Amino acid sequence: MVSKKVLTLNFLKPILEFEYQLKQLDKILILSKNVNSDSLIQEEINELKVSLYEIKKNLFKSLNPLQRLHLVRQSERPTTLDYISNIMDEWIELHGDRGGTDDPAIVGGIGRLNSISVIFIGHQRGKDTKDNVIRNFGMASPGGYRKALKLMKHANRFNFPILTFIDTPGAWAGIEAEKLGQGEAIAVNLKEMFSFDVPIISTIIGEGGSGGALGIGIGDKVLMLEYAVYTVATPEACAAILWKDSTKSPIAAESLKITSADLKLLGIIDDIIKEPIGGSQSNPYQASCYLKTKLLLDLNNLLSLSIEDRKELRYRKFRKIGTFYE
Repeated sequence: MVSKKVLTLNFLKPILEFEYQLKQLDKILILSKNVNSDSLIQEEINELKVSLYEIKKNLFKSLNPLQRLHLVRQSERPTTLDYISNIMDEWIELHGDRGGTDDPAIVGGIGRLNSISVIFIGHQRGKDTKDNVIRNFGMASPGGYRKALKLMKHANRFNFPILTFIDTPGAWAGIEAEKLGQGEAIAVNLKEMFSFDVPIISTIIGEGGSGGALGIGIGDKVLMLEYAVYTVATPEACAAILWKDSTKSPIAAESLKITSADLKLLGIIDDIIKEPIGGSQSNPYQASCYLKTKLLLDLNNLLSLSIEDRKELRYRKFRKIGTFYE
């Protein structure tokens, strides 16, 4: 089996190189016979590991918006199906939009989360180039949003809470998508999601881009993983539109306020879910545990409310976004 080459981000290379050297020293010590000197060396190595952990923690706390975007675009980052496999007790994927298509960029189905039956829907990226081509890099077509709507209507009919997972650079912007009614499909989803009686929790797990994210992003609670990003347009696209210069994407990223901390402050999202040091890709299972704990807490709170109260809170939540005082 051929191992997949991992693309290392520039700001991580010194740390990864140091970690590799420490692992090599550990291997040398295992083979060594000098017990007395080895114990002293091992103590020093352990101290270096503690220092390295602190450096790594501080580095990830200080990542700028564009670095966070590059981090969540890594192929090793967990996808919707990775999280579903870890947080659901049992689940089954459902296919098709009842219109003749089955968009692989949107996945969904029915599952059981700690005895609560739920409908899950999410964008699905690929793990390598071949898989990404099949999944269209997580960019959904109109059929994908209609598939999501079919599942959400099923949830509303049978009183199943809806969990959505957002991870897309945006909706598919091809000519064929426009011919098939991309804008209309997203708009209908927005309208319908406001009207559903059941609880809806939306979580941005990676890159939340433009209308492609909003198409499954209307929720009673909007959550966001710590290093995820959520934006009206990618920094590269924004820089190209405003300055005709994609090299100005770092400035665009800062101005767009795409990080979880910025969006929490602006009231766009409700809560930030902690990620392991190094991002969810460094420990997918631990990241899934953090996500599951938060989903269960919010789901139980929402289920304790009446339908009328939930819908009123949902309405007020989105009405107050964008308000400001001069």
